[in-house]
Amino acid sequence: FIQARGALKKELLEHLRRTRAMRRSRHHTQKTDNHGQILDTVSISKRPADVADRAVPGHWEGDLLCGSKNSQIATLVERHSRYVMLVKVAGKDTSTVIDALIENAQKLPQELYRSLTWDRGKEMAAHKRFTLATNIQVYFCDPKSPWQRGSNENTNGLLRQYFPKGTDLACYSQEKLDEVARLLNERPRKTLDFATPAECFYQHVASTG
Repeated sequence: FIQARGALKKELLEHLRRTRAMRRSRHHTQKTDNHGQILDTVSISKRPADVADRAVPGHWEGDLLCGSKNSQIATLVERHSRYVMLVKVAGKDTSTVIDALIENAQKLPQELYRSLTWDRGKEMAAHKRFTLATNIQVYFCDPKSPWQRGSNENTNGLLRQYFPKGTDLACYSQEKLDEVARLLNERPRKTLDFATPAECFYQHVASTG
């Protein structure tokens, strides 16, 4: 490194064993303006007010709950009722995660799945394909701001009762995940005046016909 990390002069390059103008980590890739970023994101600050204040149902928060051996499940929480859905995913690459989220979203009427708020994990890099397939808008939290998905963060904490850290989540079938979600959805919540998420959610299901 010379000249304050500037590139070496051309006449010096011929004396190097590797003719690189600048030394980099073996894991380095040349950065561009969008390196490491998810493209075309819509910020959480753009969410309508009725999403932020939980006034209407149909707006969800999501994340990946991680286990051992690079295993994970997708966790989804409806903001109004705190209703939980768990989705088995075979990998954390964006194609696999988006496919699983699309399949899951198609189980609900549009009125009960209007938006999804996620952090900036690379698993959502293909968010535009999710929106195109489902007509569900994805909003992204600010960097390093997990508290902006507070319902989901709280739910992930509760899920650790069933899936402790270090657990291989790939061992669980979708049927088992549905069973765990049911247990959470039938648990009375103080924030819901001790009603259950299931009671609140299915009131909305009935109202949509």
